[in-house]
Amino acid sequence: MEGAPLPQRARGYWKARFSAVRERIEAFLEAERAQLPPWFVVGFAAGIAAWFTLDTPTAWLALLALAGGASIAGFTLRGGRAERALGWFALALALGCALIWARSAWVAAPHLERPLIASFDGRVEKVEPLVAKGDVRLTLAPADPALPPRVRVSLPAGDSPEGLSSGARIRLRARLAPPPPMALPGTYDFARDAWFRQIGAVGRALGPAELLAPGTDSGLERIRNRLGRHIREALPGSTGGIAAALATGDQNAVGEEDAEAMRRSGLTHLLSVSGLHIAAVVGFAMLLTLKLLALSERLALRLNLVLVAAFAGAVAGIGYTLLTGAQVPTVRSCIIALLVLAGIALGRDAISLRLLAVAALAILLVRPESLAGASFQLSFAAVTAIIALHSTAWARSIFMRRDEGPFRRLGRAILAMLATGLAVEIALIPFALYHFHKAGLYGILANLVAIPLTTFVIMPLEAAALLLDSLGLGAPLWVLTGLAIDGLLWIAHMVGSAKGAVATLAAMPPWAFGLIVAGGLWLCLWNGRVRLAGLVPFAIGAAAAAAAPVPDLLVTGDGKHLAVVADDGAPLILRGRSGDFVRELFAENAGFDGDPGSLDSAPFASCSRDSCLADIVRGGRRWRVLSTRSSALIAWSDLVAACASSDIVVSDRRLPRGCAPRWLRLDRQSLGRTGGIAIYLRSPPRVETVAARVGRHPWASAAK
Repeated sequence: MEGAPLPQRARGYWKARFSAVRERIEAFLEAERAQLPPWFVVGFAAGIAAWFTLDTPTAWLALLALAGGASIAGFTLRGGRAERALGWFALALALGCALIWARSAWVAAPHLERPLIASFDGRVEKVEPLVAKGDVRLTLAPADPALPPRVRVSLPAGDSPEGLSSGARIRLRARLAPPPPMALPGTYDFARDAWFRQIGAVGRALGPAELLAPGTDSGLERIRNRLGRHIREALPGSTGGIAAALATGDQNAVGEEDAEAMRRSGLTHLLSVSGLHIAAVVGFAMLLTLKLLALSERLALRLNLVLVAAFAGAVAGIGYTLLTGAQVPTVRSCIIALLVLAGIALGRDAISLRLLAVAALAILLVRPESLAGASFQLSFAAVTAIIALHSTAWARSIFMRRDEGPFRRLGRAILAMLATGLAVEIALIPFALYHFHKAGLYGILANLVAIPLTTFVIMPLEAAALLLDSLGLGAPLWVLTGLAIDGLLWIAHMVGSAKGAVATLAAMPPWAFGLIVAGGLWLCLWNGRVRLAGLVPFAIGAAAAAAAPVPDLLVTGDGKHLAVVADDGAPLILRGRSGDFVRELFAENAGFDGDPGSLDSAPFASCSRDSCLADIVRGGRRWRVLSTRSSALIAWSDLVAACASSDIVVSDRRLPRGCAPRWLRLDRQSLGRTGGIAIYLRSPPRVETVAARVGRHPWASAAK
């Protein structure tokens, strides 16, 4: 090579470098080959997530083309494990995107175009008692062909006919409207969920409903409803609501104050039937089966009691999952429990990330849209963090059981609980901030007491009380159950009301959230020191989320509600008598932990019965915002003059052409195209809209 021309020597040098890098990648993948299968599921989920994130069919087709090309290249190039890994990951990416796109078309159903008031007959598909609100929510199949095939209607519990259940036929009068879209950019998208549930309209009944024919609800639903009523009769109030949630998964009877305290303290996962509850039910069933069968010497000698107990645990887990409505966290936990039981029956260790990946893939194949929901993300993030922590060499060496004294054993168990709780809290905080704009920071301490209290005290007491109720002897145990739940609520309120208990975030950029998730997956799915590279995207995403600006102005899609975010972060709302939903909406999207104020009382605002004028100083510039807040007619000349002197005009009516503000006009017509809006006035000023977030997904037109 010494006498070779310079370009040839350079090519040889880079070829050698490339060969060395490739050999290192091959060696790494060979060492981590046991960790490769879960990445196929990650690729599959990434394809689904990409479909939700990208906003046009052109972008979806481009993704499919790129992923398909990369997959073909990976499988056809003559290479080793790296090329095959690329091929499988790209194939999973394409399959995920194609599946959710096909699913969105498959579930397409007619939807209401505009609000209307209608009287109609319908068959009840689902009854949901909203005990805390005093309402009943019905999913109906109307007989009127002019209405969507499935609607959801709420009515006061007092207007619900006696004996209402699934399968019943009723007649009612209701105001129906299209499923509502995001209220503000980045908030919960009910229209998306309604699309996949094939709900074409939502509304509220006007007057009582009339029962035309009784229902024939399924056995499980009847048992669930009767069980919930029985528990709430034994334990009235929110205490009974929490007890019912633990047994049936129905959280609708939990009071709003208690539910908020559970959220702020990081204990809300205890109300959602998931891994903790499934593990308790399966474990209790196995233990009871083993102890009872072991009483018979003949059975103990002739049968494999562990196998029989595993079968009993599986039956109990499946039954409990069906009883509680088969929600995503419950199904995920049940699938994992069944795989663990299969491993126990086969004499193998089945608890691993592969097992979790199989559970995720099973759910996504049936309901790929569940990936976009907070329930799926939170449940899988928590379990992934737990498994990843306990798979590390450090955790295995510290938490492994050994022959030692009771105090050391207790200290090791407490350390394991603290470490596990900390890992779960770190894993869940980004998801809570992204979806709910707030996250509890003291959850690890609260869970340290609340989880053992729920698992080893509340649930066994409640199960024993239900069992003894068949003999009329359950009253004393219901008293103890109520006291234990009151203790749980005391912990929730104490921790939730502590100073600094909640971190808030106005808005997390989707790309920052994606980096955090990608970094977390890299940390959890690889072994060895290479996993630490995941800290880089995680840190970049976290820094971007923390630095994300707070919007200066928030406007709902109907133009009726507006909030100016003051210098101290408090949102000041246009209509001081707005309901709780609007107030919570503005507080969350301003990253404010408290109750919003009123724009009337702001020193920089001047409000009358019909309008408000606010002067906002941002980035060294004064912005004048004009908003109407009544339906009263305003003189054309006065309105045009006020518009000309304002930078931003917001109204829930259609403004005349002569209304020409200096920067932005938001009236009924323009907001009908954009939906809710978040405005950032610091340099450079910009606007984020719901329409841009939703893009051209199929539910975009259904929600207008």
